[in-house]
Amino acid sequence: ISGYSLVIQARDSGTPALSSSVTVNVDISDVNDNSPVFTPANYTAVIQENKPVGTSILQLVVTDKDSFHNGPPFTFTILTGNEEEEFTLDPNGVLRSAVIFKHMVATEYVLCVQAKDSGKPQQVSHTYIRVRVIEESIHKPTAIPLEIFIVTMEDDFPGGVIGKIHATDQDVYDVLTYTLKSEQKSLFKVNSHDGKIIALGGLDNGKYVLNVSVSDGRFQVPIDVVVHVEQLLQEMLQNTVTIRFENVSPEDFVGLHMHGFRRTLRNAVLSQKQDSLHIISIQPVAGSNQLDMLFAVQMHNSGFYKPAFLIQKLTNARRHLENVIRISAILEKNCSGLDCQEQHCEQSLSIDSHSLMTYSTARISFVCPRFYRNVRCMC
Repeated sequence: ISGYSLVIQARDSGTPALSSSVTVNVDISDVNDNSPVFTPANYTAVIQENKPVGTSILQLVVTDKDSFHNGPPFTFTILTGNEEEEFTLDPNGVLRSAVIFKHMVATEYVLCVQAKDSGKPQQVSHTYIRVRVIEESIHKPTAIPLEIFIVTMEDDFPGGVIGKIHATDQDVYDVLTYTLKSEQKSLFKVNSHDGKIIALGGLDNGKYVLNVSVSDGRFQVPIDVVVHVEQLLQEMLQNTVTIRFENVSPEDFVGLHMHGFRRTLRNAVLSQKQDSLHIISIQPVAGSNQLDMLFAVQMHNSGFYKPAFLIQKLTNARRHLENVIRISAILEKNCSGLDCQEQHCEQSLSIDSHSLMTYSTARISFVCPRFYRNVRCMC
């Protein structure tokens, strides 16, 4: 407890008794009676041979239960094991290489490190660090090509994470880093540590081929990343049809079924080869294991087919479509829960272009806006 606040009252012996109160604050001064604590108590680290001088090997983590003026900053010192000065330890507790290690020269080093706090008198603690020197990488990283589809509303793309590169390396201790060629950084970014791809706002309609690579420190491997951006037209929303799937997650649909279903759907609803199929959004149905997919079909002369026409074609081809994935319903108008005279209602769709949903798998990522379905009775 760092302090107490007392209220003290003085009362006299008169009639009536009179009194007065005062507050007394008592601060407890800290004594430096706690040593620094290493977490964990001892360390094991690995460095590959032939890494350049200054390579980071380990970050020491130290805490102190005393107050701030009796704790950090800590002073770190290598007491033993560094007689040939192969290592350096900076003021932040980062252990780095001071030489280029060779696996044939030595395979292991054991360092005793001291941490001293800033109190008076100072308290000290010790830890042991076992550093193994292993052979350098012999395997190149491998990465899965990634295709990303972005659906956005007319120049209103807010940006965000649009996918993740999946890369592996057979060398157990390799640390992979991802880079993007500099001239593309005005539109995209790649997280160097985890391979997440970030698109900046205001992407134009079209196809982008990203120059991305992954490196294990020795080998650098290019990765095929293609981004397709499609901008929605307001007219599309007035001519959408919803296909509702049963027992499928958005990620499974994107990764396992989307390519095959898109191909089968094109064969079912396109009247001419020049017509265009537009998948507008994929969204789970709240409170269920169902999934809604919105789509529209554009004629080659730029108009859109009416929903009733598309539904007729879907109904005729439903058996073929269900060879790919089970369909729960085909929706144009959703009057569920509305007591409309003669069952006549009007449906409208609204798109929230700033609320993006990203469904990412190892090979395909689909980014689309959230949609809301509004229905009302027509009197």
